[in-house]
Amino acid sequence: MNTLIPDFLRWLTHEKGYSLHTVSGYQHDLLEFSASLAENQPIQTIDAAAVRTFVVGLHGKNNAATVARKLSALRSFFHFLQRQKIVSTDPLAGISGPKIAQLIPVFLTVDEVFRLLEAPAEQDSFMARDRAILELLYSTGIRVAELVSRNLDDLDFDAEMLKVRGKGNKERLVPVGRPAGESVRAWLPSRQQLLQERAARGRELDQGALFLNGQGGRLTTRSVERLVQRYSERVGIPQTVTPHALRHSFATHMLEMGADLRSVQELLGHASLSTTQRYTHLTLDHLTEVYDKAHPFSKKR
Repeated sequence: MNTLIPDFLRWLTHEKGYSLHTVSGYQHDLLEFSASLAENQPIQTIDAAAVRTFVVGLHGKNNAATVARKLSALRSFFHFLQRQKIVSTDPLAGISGPKIAQLIPVFLTVDEVFRLLEAPAEQDSFMARDRAILELLYSTGIRVAELVSRNLDDLDFDAEMLKVRGKGNKERLVPVGRPAGESVRAWLPSRQQLLQERAARGRELDQGALFLNGQGGRLTTRSVERLVQRYSERVGIPQTVTPHALRHSFATHMLEMGADLRSVQELLGHASLSTTQRYTHLTLDHLTEVYDKAHPFSKKR
């Protein structure tokens, strides 16, 4: 089995456009499954019993989401082998994954978002950059990985559009609000200065990167996560705030203001509408609250 994994990983990378992070996760899961098999077991002899034995061994050491992910990696792998005519049957055909509880997305109120966007102040070394990051995350709803991989030429200031390359290497255009565009413009002089200082030190430049760290290199997702949490604590938001919470806030506020589900799906880059539907219960809660406050017959008399 191990000799077939590299071909599958290359297919994921070059044909499906999966990220390095995702491909690395698939590799880890497949090697873990391979280690559970008999040594040098032919791939054609792997059956449902072998998969079930593997899954049973996962319970107690992994949560439901992790088990589901590992099964997904195995399904993709055996579907690939079937297409290549290396195996004739799928050993996972009759195996269902564990049920995963639908977690309620963490999101901020509009007032909390406004407080967060105004949190970077003069005392902060990278006030302009950090404000631009917060504004862009909320204005576009993009993922943090999509944010840090953006280049300056991905942003069309005149058209107020951002080109984003998301999961599966799929490209989409996302509108950028004027405040976010202005915040990015305000950051550009500092960006250019950091690039010049890095060049003066003889360091390799990433000329295209939209957001840079203090050394003039491309900013990482971890750095963005830290700054979002720092500013949220500064303005007294009681919950743990991540960049993804701003993405959830973007989607929730769009739906609350009347945007249709399909449009929000396109903006978020979701492959399936069912993923976007997680937010509908939030808007229903909002509508119920409005109804209870406004309708004279909403309360028991």
